[in-house]
Amino acid sequence: MPTDTPSKPKPKRINLRRPDVMEQVKAQVMSHYRSDLVEQLRVAGEVTSRKGRMTIKLAKEFGFCYGVERCIDLAYAALKVFPDKPLYILGEIIHNPEVNDQIRDMGIRFLSGPNKAADIDDLGEDDIVIIPAFGTEVGIREKLEAKGCQFVDTTCGDVMSVWKRVRNYAKEEVTSIIHGKAYHEETMATSSQATAKNGHYLVVLTLEETDYVCGYIENGGDREEFLEKFKGAYSEGFDPDKHLRAVGVANQTTMMRGETEEVQRRIKAAIERRYGAEKVGEHFRFFDTICGATQDRQDALGVLLQKPMDLLLVIGGYNSSNTSHLAEMGESVLPTFFIKNAAEMVDTALIRHWNQHTHEVEETRDWLPEGTLTVGVTAGASCPNNLIEDVICRLLELRGTSAEEFLSGE
Repeated sequence: MPTDTPSKPKPKRINLRRPDVMEQVKAQVMSHYRSDLVEQLRVAGEVTSRKGRMTIKLAKEFGFCYGVERCIDLAYAALKVFPDKPLYILGEIIHNPEVNDQIRDMGIRFLSGPNKAADIDDLGEDDIVIIPAFGTEVGIREKLEAKGCQFVDTTCGDVMSVWKRVRNYAKEEVTSIIHGKAYHEETMATSSQATAKNGHYLVVLTLEETDYVCGYIENGGDREEFLEKFKGAYSEGFDPDKHLRAVGVANQTTMMRGETEEVQRRIKAAIERRYGAEKVGEHFRFFDTICGATQDRQDALGVLLQKPMDLLLVIGGYNSSNTSHLAEMGESVLPTFFIKNAAEMVDTALIRHWNQHTHEVEETRDWLPEGTLTVGVTAGASCPNNLIEDVICRLLELRGTSAEEFLSGE
C-alpha cells in the first residue's frame, strides 16, 4: 500500500486590514510622513516668493505611490496587531533610508542588510515575517514556509503581475528576457519566478547589452564570451544557443517605459530577421509590465521639464531605481541634483548629491545661483512628503526666507 507523504505546510495568512486597526495606522502614518506645506504646493503647482526671489515648481505627480503606502500601512498594522511578538522583515521595506530607519526604530527586526538584527535560520513556527514591496525570491519564501512562519506580504501588485507573466513564459518554454538590474531585489524575485517549470531567464540592463543579445539571436556567436559577459544575470543551465530561440520580454517595474519599449523593439526585430516576420509569434512574446505610478511620475516630470527652470532637485533614496530614472531625465535638460534629504544641502556654496554613473556621492560647489531663481522639485515613489518638506524648507532658508513667508507670497 502507498504510504502517506507529509504535506507541505500551507502559508499562514494574517488579516491586518481590519477597520479598527487601519484607523489607528492611518493616524500614525500621517503623523510620521504627512506635510501640510507639500499638500498646499501640490494644489498650487508653483509658488513665488518675492523676498527669496525664488519660484518653486512641483511636478504634478511625485512621492509615495499606492503600493508604497500599502506596504507601510501593513507594516504599521502588524505592530498594532502583534504588540508583544517580535516582527521581522526580509530587507528594506522600500528604498528610502529614513523610512527604513523609522521601521527599525519601531522595533521591526531586519533579516539582511546593514541593520541586520536576526537570521532566517533562527526563525521558527509562527514567527511573523514581513515581505517587502519588492517581493522575495521563491527559495527564500519556501524556506520560511517550511519553518511555519506567518507572512505579512506587502509585495506590490504590479510586481506580482510581472511574476505571472514570466511564469507563463516558462510554461510555454519561452526564456524571459528581463529588462532591469540583476542585483535589484525586485529583479532577483522576478528571476526566481521565471525558473518555474524549468524555465530560464536573462537580465539585460542597457541597450548595448540588448544589441549584443540581438546579434547573438540573429547570427550566433561565442557562447563562452556571452556567458562571461552576462555572468550573474542568467539562470542556472542557461545556454544562449538553446534558450534564445524563443524569448519573452518583461521588466523591473521601475525602469523607464521608453527604454523597455526600445529593448522590446530591438529584440523583436532580431527575431524577425532570424526567423521571418510570419514566425514572430512562435519565437517572441511581450507584455507591458511598467508600473503605472512610475510612469505617472516620469510623465509629470516630462511636463515640468518643458517649463523654464534654473535647476531641479530630485529627492529619494540613492538605491531607488524609479528615483534614479527621474534624475536621468532631469540631467538631460538642466542642472539636476539627486539628494536623499535636506542635510545634503550644506549651504549655498555646497551640495552633496548622488552620481548614479559613478555610484558615489559627490560634491558640487556654488550650486545655488544668486538673483531670481526658479527651482523644480520632484521625488521618487518611495519618498515621503515630510522629507520633501524638509528639502523645500532648507532651500527657502538658504534664500533667506521661510515657509510661512513663502506661502504668503512675501
